Amino acid sequence: MATFTARMAPLLVLGLALCLSGTWAVDKGNFKTCEQSAFCKRQRALKPGESPYRALLETMELTNTRLTLQLINDNNKVRLLLELYRLQGNITRVKINELKPLKPRYEVPDVLIREPTTEPLSVLSQDENGVVLSLGVESQRVIISARPFRLDIMEGSDVLMSLNSRGLLAFEHLRMRKDTFSYKVTSTVASVWDNIKRVFSSSQADPEAEKKEEADPANQAETTKEEEEKVEDGMWEETFKSHTDSKPNGPSAVSLDFSLPGVEHVYGIPEHADTLRLKTTDNGDPYRLYNLDVFQYELYNPMALYGSVPVMVAHSAQRTTGIFWLNAAETWVDISSNTAGKTVFGKMLDYVQGSSETPQTDVRWISESGIIDIFIMLGPTPKDVFSQYASLTGTQSFPPLASLGYHQCRWNYNDQEDVKSVDAGFDEHDIPYDFIWLDIEHTDGKRYFTWDPHKFATPKEMLQGLMDKKRKMVAIVDPHIKVDSNYKIHNEIRSRGFYVKNKDGGDYEGWCWPGSASYPDFTRADMRAWWASMFAYDQYEGTMENLYTWNDMNEPSVFNGPEVTMHKDATHGAWEHRDIHNLYGLYVQMATAEGLIQRSGGVERPFVLTRAFFAGSQRLGAVWTGDNAAEWGHLKISIPMCLSMGLVGISFCGADIGGFFKSPSTELLVRWYQAGAYQPFYRAHAHVDTPRREPWLFGPENTALIREAVRQRYTLLPYWYQLFYRAHVTGEPVMRPLWVEYPQDLATFALEDEYLIGRDLLVHPVVEEGARGVTAYLPGKDEVWFDVHTFQKHNGAQNLYIPVTMSSIPVFQRGGSIIPRKLRVRRSSTCMEHDPYTLYVALNLQRTADGELYIDDGHTFNYEKKEFIYRKLTFANKVLSSVNLAPDAKFTTDSWIERIIVLGASKPSKVTLKTADGQEKQLEFDFDASMSVLTVRKPGMNAGADWTMTFQ
Repeated sequence: MATFTARMAPLLVLGLALCLSGTWAVDKGNFKTCEQSAFCKRQRALKPGESPYRALLETMELTNTRLTLQLINDNNKVRLLLELYRLQGNITRVKINELKPLKPRYEVPDVLIREPTTEPLSVLSQDENGVVLSLGVESQRVIISARPFRLDIMEGSDVLMSLNSRGLLAFEHLRMRKDTFSYKVTSTVASVWDNIKRVFSSSQADPEAEKKEEADPANQAETTKEEEEKVEDGMWEETFKSHTDSKPNGPSAVSLDFSLPGVEHVYGIPEHADTLRLKTTDNGDPYRLYNLDVFQYELYNPMALYGSVPVMVAHSAQRTTGIFWLNAAETWVDISSNTAGKTVFGKMLDYVQGSSETPQTDVRWISESGIIDIFIMLGPTPKDVFSQYASLTGTQSFPPLASLGYHQCRWNYNDQEDVKSVDAGFDEHDIPYDFIWLDIEHTDGKRYFTWDPHKFATPKEMLQGLMDKKRKMVAIVDPHIKVDSNYKIHNEIRSRGFYVKNKDGGDYEGWCWPGSASYPDFTRADMRAWWASMFAYDQYEGTMENLYTWNDMNEPSVFNGPEVTMHKDATHGAWEHRDIHNLYGLYVQMATAEGLIQRSGGVERPFVLTRAFFAGSQRLGAVWTGDNAAEWGHLKISIPMCLSMGLVGISFCGADIGGFFKSPSTELLVRWYQAGAYQPFYRAHAHVDTPRREPWLFGPENTALIREAVRQRYTLLPYWYQLFYRAHVTGEPVMRPLWVEYPQDLATFALEDEYLIGRDLLVHPVVEEGARGVTAYLPGKDEVWFDVHTFQKHNGAQNLYIPVTMSSIPVFQRGGSIIPRKLRVRRSSTCMEHDPYTLYVALNLQRTADGELYIDDGHTFNYEKKEFIYRKLTFANKVLSSVNLAPDAKFTTDSWIERIIVLGASKPSKVTLKTADGQEKQLEFDFDASMSVLTVRKPGMNAGADWTMTFQ
């Protein structure tokens, strides 16, 4: 016992720190600033306008698939290889690597869904100063300037984007480390030789001598005096707090700047608890992309959080473009703008005075290792950029329908009786839910893939009880594995050599929830295959088909590691952890999702929630915003955080309802349930040391308010499901900023307190304490918007003040849309499978109203075999119709259309239904003249059938 206590002491101390409410705040001292990150500090010290790189045009080679060209650093004569690709779909790819690296540099695998299809480039003109290439799209072309190297992408006379226009390209070449003695001698000799050259050189450089020097292979890995003098400055070893990074490969950072003329608004690069529109970083730290376990993170801060997607979207009224920086190492992103800090009055003054300065945003990416591999997505529309990015990294996975319902979670439900009691509480209080969750305490001593033998002795009995009610469960499986010779999972991984190694070649060990833990090397395909096999029903004992998985702590979190994560000099085969760090969480989720698919024989869609993520994680499941707090600011920030993720492909996003840390007031809890009902992932979660907060524990009045919010979610499940199908097919975000649909409306560009669900629902949650009203901007000068609760009609292009009470959730349906709902709310989504639909038709007399209805079995991959119903709903010229969008698809449904509600209608004399077999019948209807609402009752046609309804 004494030994156990001694081993657990550090963990207990950490646990105590986490559990004391007074310390529930991020300790920023545990995480690096740019100044404390040697490579970021080094790169950020470079001055614009002093680029040492030039293009050697005589080395240019052009094939059907790519252009290659060598660049030379005139300071050290190291050559780089530039590769330029024109890709299908209006994408340009630029790769820069060392021409002859001392050893291979890491190139990110497994993120692109396939090798992108290339299209031919052609040379339009060339001289000693540069080369002009056609991109084949209208008047798009690439201009490569030689001295200094610069790359411009143009359309007509407009520059869309420039690379290295500020001269901040930097590529630290791999080199041999020299000992102190040889360093001093080399420095002295180099200094003398420099002086001799200065004395005998003429004012004009000899071009032939210059070429000869460039061609000398000995110069390829030469280290300059200036570089050598920085050896002690974190290039070969770096210490942060008590941790030392050995850096066996030395300095290897890469950096490149981008200029975006005409752009004032950039978005993306999640995950940060910050505004939707990215801020300039001139007076502070750059945005950091480095997956870290940061509990109760600080708001409006560029510091790194749990996930990293190195994708930035730039938007103006004229165009939308994107930059995808494919690098998995620690990355910092600097943003500057020539209009930053100008007030609206200042901009107006510029206009009145005829200022000719074009707005411009400059962005600089800095990564610690790897290569420069960038994809420039040229739009021109927001949806084009979404499609372009999806063509590279894939689309949002199509989730099981039930996972779009409500999820009940806390750390932790105590035992099977507790689970049964909570489940019964939802029935008793008539609140629907689909999933109940188990955190780490359900395991046998934090050994994942196990159950506590006393508290969860008969897990199948528990799961069967949920299945009988058509409900499901999620259990946590984290990637830190308890070092315990009596633990099967640990023994298997160790015997197979599947653990990440430390710098000395032994299994890497760190502290996490189980105490001493090792970390599987998920970068290995054989390790991922083995991990997936552990989810088989005969391996993961006690599991059934209604148990799904949650991957937490997969940044990876290492309590006693540098910045609470893994040492960068740990190794994954030939690569250091510094090269792959931001990929680790993606690989964990990839292996887990594959395990859930395999256990069903490839039939069932998985549901896996992850905390850490990277580009491509959208293909694997859902994410959430991590360990937030029960504070109004955290409720408010959940909107821009999820919007930012949606812009870079990850639609299935949500925040812990009520806040993970601390205890919410009843007002905050109710408002969070209301806001969460209109976000893609809808889960309540709470820390182990917070009071219980099941929805019925705050008095009957608040229970009723929460019940109503959850029920609103369930009525809209058909719309959510159809939107996720579209996201899966097209890459469009489910939850999106207003400017995506109104790209020329400047008033929408910085809005982040309201958003659209799909195209047709506008949501402005109440996120301020004590609010008595909110002001919502309704976009579109030709639009009309209908309050979904009162059916009141409002014109677009206005700021509308909306008085609110505690029951208010301001939501508006766009005129010109048709949204399907199911109004018979039952205890779970599966119980509603065969229930009828109500169609809400919101009219705009200036355009046709349309919408879609998608139906399949809700849980299998059979939709890939065309087993689904996909209908187009249209209201035009007083005729409402349903036509088949997928004539080759085969699926049947028992659901029917039980009601049609037309908003903004006029009273008809009669309503006639005509079915596909030619039969006609008159339908009953009610008309509310005060609100112009027409309700057609019991039309009764099958939801998958062709029909028309005429309003005469």
